[in-house]
Amino acid sequence: MTTLAPLTATAPGSPSRWALHDSLIVARRYLTHFRQQPARLVGNLLFPIVMVIMFGYVFGSAITLPDGGNYREFLMPGLFVMTMALGMAQTVISVTTDTAKGITDRFRTIPMSGAAVVTGRSLADLAASVLELIALLACGLLVGWRANGTVWQTLAAIGLLLLLRYALAWVGIYLGLALPSPDLASVALAPIYPLTMISNVFVLPTQMPAWLGVIAEWNPLSATVTATRELFGNPGITTSTSWAAENATLLAIGWPLILIAVFLPLAARRYRYLAA
Repeated sequence: MTTLAPLTATAPGSPSRWALHDSLIVARRYLTHFRQQPARLVGNLLFPIVMVIMFGYVFGSAITLPDGGNYREFLMPGLFVMTMALGMAQTVISVTTDTAKGITDRFRTIPMSGAAVVTGRSLADLAASVLELIALLACGLLVGWRANGTVWQTLAAIGLLLLLRYALAWVGIYLGLALPSPDLASVALAPIYPLTMISNVFVLPTQMPAWLGVIAEWNPLSATVTATRELFGNPGITTSTSWAAENATLLAIGWPLILIAVFLPLAARRYRYLAA
């Protein structure tokens, strides 16, 4: 049985400081639990490597970029975003599993901030995604990918990736609290795969049929892919003149903020409803 980290309701300072204190303790609990499952940790780190080999070397050999650039350099920012998006699946599964095992019910019996459980979960997922991103960056360097922008541009690109992951963590927390069983997690996550495919992760929208290209350009994932390609200085910068293509960085910030604004309160409300 999972051991919960000690929690206290007497953290010094204002209620907001108390909530932050409890959220960090809950996040530490999730990260400790994650560390105690090395097979899961290794699996999460190996997945990006398999993706690079499969798409970069197997499928990539049949794909040509309009500007003749290196496809693996083009692909890596897309795989960074895809990994951040697929990480939402782990969030949903973890939350539904905790609920099914009664761990969420145990949290409700402890004197702690009501926001700490969901906030702590989001912080833990963000920290875990940093490890996944480091593994993927290292794998990209091994296959020839390079960040050709400045240091600040590279850090900005990484920041956009983590912002997207944090936003999707809140979507996953809400879905995890809303689903009655972990067995239904796969049903809720089914839209993720077409969302990653109908985007500019693997090919440019200009290489798709016109109607599908428009959908791909407005895909929230495409905005982050385009913005990070520009910041990393990788090939495949779109030549489209659409508003979405020309304002990719703005959308890469705006879409995640909209998701957080919508799903953070929904997740908090759902947790309060379950606790009532």
